[in-house]
Amino acid sequence: MGTQIELTASDGATISAYRADPAGKPRGGLIVCQEIFGVNVHVRGVCDRYAQEGYLAIAPAFFDRIEPGVELGYEPDDIAKGRGLMQKASIDNALKDVAAAMAVASEAGKVGIVGYCWGGTVAWAAAGRLDGLSAAIPYYGGGIAAIASQKPRIPTMAHFAENDHSIPMTDVEKIRAAQPEVIIHTYVASHGFNCEMRGAYDKPSADLALARSLEFLRQHVG
Repeated sequence: MGTQIELTASDGATISAYRADPAGKPRGGLIVCQEIFGVNVHVRGVCDRYAQEGYLAIAPAFFDRIEPGVELGYEPDDIAKGRGLMQKASIDNALKDVAAAMAVASEAGKVGIVGYCWGGTVAWAAAGRLDGLSAAIPYYGGGIAAIASQKPRIPTMAHFAENDHSIPMTDVEKIRAAQPEVIIHTYVASHGFNCEMRGAYDKPSADLALARSLEFLRQHVG
């Protein structure tokens, strides 16, 4: 369903991205922000799933700035490498890449953003710092609590796992207290519950979060 495209950011950097087009007229555009594992088969599958729901979905390869073509799995070595790449990356550069993807996705109409893991933090930052987005849906972004004071300027819905080893519920409550207008859902699941390739995958939670996300996008994007 999808194709590889190239994006040029405002600082001149070029990165690849995965683009999934809906079969008919798009309902709108959607930026899909990767986990620390790159734009791998799971992220491409997320794009394809949203395309099936009518959205032009684009996943920028944030790590191309550091190492082109990163596609990792979920074994301990993959996790270690992904964390190392994340530490070399920056939210500022990721937001430039999001903006470049938005320029393409906007041909479909309004644009939303969804992100997972590190990409969830990117999605939250985009909601507060970028113009032109209509909705944001971060999933278990570990860095959100540190920037919880950054107010989203668009409707935002966040998904968290109650048994997340890296995001304690105290962090979730901090976010809820700082931004009470943000819709926050929690699930009896673990970090990464949306990814069918991970041991933490929890289908009931993933399905419920997707249903809520689609309803949210229908309301704010199209």
